[in-house]
Amino acid sequence: MKRFMLLIPIIALFSCSTPPANVADIGVFNQATDIGKVKIKGSTVYNAETQTYTLTGSGTNIWGTSDEFQFARKKLGGDFIMTCMAHFKGEGVDPHRKMGLMFRSDLTGGSVYADAAIHGDGLTSLQYRPEANAETKEVKAELSAPDVIQLERQGDTIIMRAAKFGNLLQETGRVELQLPDTVYAGLFIGSHNPDVSETAVFENFRIDVPAADGVDGYQNLSPSRLELLDVETGHRKVIYTTNTHIEAPNWSRDGKFLLYNSDGKIIKFPLDTLNPQVLNTGVAQSCNNDHGISFNGTMLAVSSQTDLGDGKSGSIIYTIPIEGGDAFRVTDKAPSYWHGWSPDGKTLVYCAERNGNYDVYSIPATGGKEVRLTTAEGLDDGPEYSPDGKYIYFNSVRSGLMKIWRMKPDGSDQEQVSFGPYNDWFAHISPDGKRMVYVSYPPTVAPGNHPHNKRVMIQMQDTDSKESKVIAYLYGGQGTMNVPSWSPDGKRLAFVSFTYGDPEE
Repeated sequence: MKRFMLLIPIIALFSCSTPPANVADIGVFNQATDIGKVKIKGSTVYNAETQTYTLTGSGTNIWGTSDEFQFARKKLGGDFIMTCMAHFKGEGVDPHRKMGLMFRSDLTGGSVYADAAIHGDGLTSLQYRPEANAETKEVKAELSAPDVIQLERQGDTIIMRAAKFGNLLQETGRVELQLPDTVYAGLFIGSHNPDVSETAVFENFRIDVPAADGVDGYQNLSPSRLELLDVETGHRKVIYTTNTHIEAPNWSRDGKFLLYNSDGKIIKFPLDTLNPQVLNTGVAQSCNNDHGISFNGTMLAVSSQTDLGDGKSGSIIYTIPIEGGDAFRVTDKAPSYWHGWSPDGKTLVYCAERNGNYDVYSIPATGGKEVRLTTAEGLDDGPEYSPDGKYIYFNSVRSGLMKIWRMKPDGSDQEQVSFGPYNDWFAHISPDGKRMVYVSYPPTVAPGNHPHNKRVMIQMQDTDSKESKVIAYLYGGQGTMNVPSWSPDGKRLAFVSFTYGDPEE
């Protein structure tokens, strides 16, 4: 569910000091060189197909009063977040070899800096040098050998977070450090031995510029990245970036295209040409991020802001042929936000506000009388059928947190199925019915709120289990994955991540 807004174009707040160079070689970075007087020259290689970086470097150490290492970087200003998955390649020589993420004031060996460092022996720490040529300090993490690291700058505050892939991202260190407004930021590796080189591989590297304080994501919409996620490995691939705001991809039943919404339109995105095309949705010209494809792949349901007369408007559900065409109005009352088709295509389920309360309703796909399925106080949202038609999954605040629940199609036997400290939204069931995925917000976000601009996670859970695991760590939220987005083979998901910077980074 979302309240409708007109798309407001924004100018990216992110800028770099020099135009990107050697993009084919080093991805988003401007430069990749050795820092300090290393004996063995290092290298940075970017694989455009897998969107991974391989860094090889030597050097005595990144410690003490001066450093030697390989550094792939670009200039960044203001507040931003860098996140990646990383691992050493090979057994290595020295247990104190280091790799990770770094902010640096200049390119001298004794520069002021902060980094999120993973050592060869698993030691993980937020390292920093408070003044030029001063001794390095560190905040050691309790976590050893994480797969995921994050380094964030909030003014003079530097924050490190880390996780084993599958676990929740945890803050492991925080320091105050005075850096210039524009810093060098990127990936590093050092061998801790001047006579050898070490290699590390970095994937899912993202630079995210968060919304400034007081920015309303509904009124100041962000640039976007359309991404595909391997649910087993967590590997992500950006397939499209835009400075306009896009949301909520559906994956077609034949696997050939995605559908997403942008500026009130439904956009068809063929996966062979990667060329966006506006879909004809008839009178439904103000579509929001609640839309989806029938199980047989022939019909599309959308939710579109509609003139109700007397100066009023609200979200109404329509159905449209999948190839585009005339829109058939299904619901009479507003607001109604579509979320699920029954497997036989005869019934739609949706979230609707009636008499001041948001609940789950069902209605025949041909229109008719709506049936209220939930009656709990507070928000019930995001209903979606399981592929076998036995359950409707939905999210509810009735436990005090936003959690995933399920019920029989007639509304009976309602039970909570997701647990843990986070607020979970929009469960989507895999094509074989064995797994579900959902977006999780940190507990600092109010349970009934799902804003655009937050550090969120995508979690996956077996439908017969209470245990979940994180499969993506991203900046997003509202619009990231509001609707069904599994690939037909159940191996991947489509989703959208956001940034107020350059979406290509």
